[in-house]
Amino acid sequence: MTPEALYEHPNALAPHYSRFRVGERLLLTGHSHQAWPDCGFDGQRRAWWDAAELVDRKWDEAFARAERVRRGFARLLGSPDAPDTGDVTLGSNTHELVVRFLSALDLRERPRLVTTDGEFHSIRRQLDRLAECGIEIVRVAARPSETLSERLADAVDDRTAAALVSCVLFKDARIVRRLRVVADRCDRVGAHLLIDTYHALNVVPFDLAAEGLGAAFAVGGGYKYCQLGEGNCFLRVPPGCDLRPVVTGWFAEFSALEGPTRSELVPYGSGPDRFAGSTYDPTSHYRAAEVFAFFEREGLSAELLREVSAHQIERLANTFDEADLPEERIRRDRSVELEDVGGFLALETPYAEAFQRALAARRVWTDHRDETLRLGPAPYLSDRQLEDAIAAIVEVASEIPAT
Repeated sequence: MTPEALYEHPNALAPHYSRFRVGERLLLTGHSHQAWPDCGFDGQRRAWWDAAELVDRKWDEAFARAERVRRGFARLLGSPDAPDTGDVTLGSNTHELVVRFLSALDLRERPRLVTTDGEFHSIRRQLDRLAECGIEIVRVAARPSETLSERLADAVDDRTAAALVSCVLFKDARIVRRLRVVADRCDRVGAHLLIDTYHALNVVPFDLAAEGLGAAFAVGGGYKYCQLGEGNCFLRVPPGCDLRPVVTGWFAEFSALEGPTRSELVPYGSGPDRFAGSTYDPTSHYRAAEVFAFFEREGLSAELLREVSAHQIERLANTFDEADLPEERIRRDRSVELEDVGGFLALETPYAEAFQRALAARRVWTDHRDETLRLGPAPYLSDRQLEDAIAAIVEVASEIPAT
């Protein structure tokens, strides 16, 4: 699969997404919910048939799919040739994994957590609630993103249990550079670092080792750019981790059951097994395993997808700029270089909700947060479709009152 084949109309990938009708609808929700390839439906059906045929013995098949999903996520974190994926544990959503991580911290000795005011709600809301319980939450301003890592590192001290930060900000897609600075500071004072990779995964290549983040925890999932759908999230645990989460499921002692005689303490498995949960619906892993295999078959590497995404973002931005729309109605922040933007284009408008509704009536699907209209392209959309979407925005802008 070449990038050029994805820019043409019709898009070469579109036939693989027939059930989502990506050739008939302008789905610019790629930053939130990308379409699923048809093979995901095959995986979902196989999960049902395995349950019917194998009954309780289905778990051997389910765990095999889970291992394929772990390997898929490990590749996206820069470990394509790893002999195993023992550093990745899976969960249904990032919140449950973040909660287990937080429960493993010694917040009595280190009652301080450092984060930003630009984190997704899974982290933002939970930390807000912890603040009500007396935990000191330090929120560093996400803007300007160019200096965020340095300012975040400055806020980490020897009372800090952990720093929590995204590598791509969810609201405006700005890429956070130089997270190694935060990692180094955390290492010096004995704090942990958790990186939310959700908005980078499979659209902005993110190699933990190459970035100097081998000692960091990382959380993310497949609902967005991975096209895996719900129920597919992970926590990457650094090697040698011996934390003992207070919030712990019975899967966390699987690998400890055959070990030495139990002590008085609750036993844990090694590494990422410590953060495992409990019985779950394996259907999501069947679907995800098929989608990961599809991406490999089609040669849709993270590097190729970044090239395609960057082209699409530039196409959207340039077409929007050429329209020269009144800035009081809708504008683009041109102070941000497009190379510092992740997988969607953020447009600023006080009429974001009205734009979204009017565009949906024209079969252009977008998303908004507060006064930000977000355009999230995906590899199954052609350049012509992107231009048609901007044309629809121009139409809507002409209908929006000037005041």
